Amino acid sequence: MTMTVTQGIITIVCVVLGTMVTRFLPFLIFPEGKEPPEFIRHLGNVLPYAVIGLLVVYCLKDVPGSGTYGLPEAIAILFIVFLHKWKKNTLLSIGGGTVLYMLLVQMVF
Repeated sequence: MTMTVTQGIITIVCVVLGTMVTRFLPFLIFPEGKEPPEFIRHLGNVLPYAVIGLLVVYCLKDVPGSGTYGLPEAIAILFIVFLHKWKKNTLLSIGGGTVLYMLLVQMVF
């Protein structure tokens, strides 16, 4: 079943409003110059690490752990950690790990 034009417009409007609310609401609740509560500052410190951990788990959820399966992923993860500790550049770490992983999958394993 396909959407009618009206349903499509309503869907787009809902998505736009939802996106705008999530983008602008923090600036309305915590205007510049007003100190956010300690709990919000704590979340700002810990959530980025939690999200990265969640993404790593999600990316590895379907990797079988037997044989050589999972080896390219493990090598790439170790390389990413090493590169990030060495250069302290997130973009370089992610890009370098992605390139290494693709090389391993396409040429080695």
